[in-house]
Amino acid sequence: MPAAPDTKQTIAKLTPLAEVLTLIEREVKPVTPRTIEVAAAAGRTIAADVAAPARPNSALALIDGWALAAETTMDAGGYAPAVLPQAPLRVDVGQVLPAGADSVAPLDAVRLAGTRAEALAAVAPGEGVLPAGADCDPAVPLVRAGQRLRGIDVAAAAAAGLARVTVRDPRLRVIAVRGDSVNGAAARLIAGDIEKRGGIARLEEAGRDLGALLAAGGGEAVVAIGGTGSGRNDASVQILVREGRLAVHGVAISPGETAAFGFAGERPVLLLPGRLDAALAVWLTVGRHMLARLSGAKDKEDEPAVTCTLARKVVSNVGLAALVPVRLRGGMAEPLARKYLPFSALTHSDGWILVPAESEGYSAGSPVSVRPWP
Repeated sequence: MPAAPDTKQTIAKLTPLAEVLTLIEREVKPVTPRTIEVAAAAGRTIAADVAAPARPNSALALIDGWALAAETTMDAGGYAPAVLPQAPLRVDVGQVLPAGADSVAPLDAVRLAGTRAEALAAVAPGEGVLPAGADCDPAVPLVRAGQRLRGIDVAAAAAAGLARVTVRDPRLRVIAVRGDSVNGAAARLIAGDIEKRGGIARLEEAGRDLGALLAAGGGEAVVAIGGTGSGRNDASVQILVREGRLAVHGVAISPGETAAFGFAGERPVLLLPGRLDAALAVWLTVGRHMLARLSGAKDKEDEPAVTCTLARKVVSNVGLAALVPVRLRGGMAEPLARKYLPFSALTHSDGWILVPAESEGYSAGSPVSVRPWP
């Protein structure tokens, strides 16, 4: 919906990035949990500790071998076998240890000759044994609330016999306010990142009326791309003012200064600039934080950064956080662009660094944390 000339969207001030993140932490609430099948929970954020019954109930053999008491093999060796008081029982992997046995010796560590049994090597107590409760201890959760389930977590929970877990997987409605290729590409990229980070993204039809979307409800947050500037056809911020509550218009981050944030009812609404680089910068720094808060995630930075040495200096304005794409070569991070990030700078880079608002930049040789792109 075009903005009237006398109601042009303007930015009164740029709100520091840290203040925007604090606002989100204070006002965005985690969504209501739901219980789902373990097999479908990979990537979701756990809402309640995942605990399993004690497993195994009894000590089990970890190898195929001979179940025996370790003390009877003390000082045994190939040239000085230890005569065992009785022939040990042979056990297979996963079999319960017989009474009196506290270890499992490999098959070639015991020699049988008629009724005589000899240990050819000493065995330590507990060797070759899975103790009772070693796989799962009910007092120690497999996964704690606020963690995102990895594939290995799902496998361990399923192996422990758990069928369902309680998660928070917020539903976000993502819309490109205009039907052009840039807005559409940004919307698809962000929707994909939401899915990878444990949310559920509904990609709306490009160009759909934002006001109608906000008024209609549905979903637990809205992310809209485009219409946040002062152009003649920019109206996204005014629509949010009309349909909800505007908390911030103008964020002190480059690129992305025209971004806005607010609420439509209880739903947080993030308005991203219509440029790919600016939309991406704000999503990575603000949108992911909003998603983590909706998910109840304890760790807001669950993708490890790589520490590299900066190949050449990066200059930034104090008071303005800056997202800079970098290319990695031989442990060095080469900055490729700043302020406006061309498509080629994004595709030729291996990740990004964030220069904090209080910094004038980084000198060549500085250590920097490089984070991966979505």
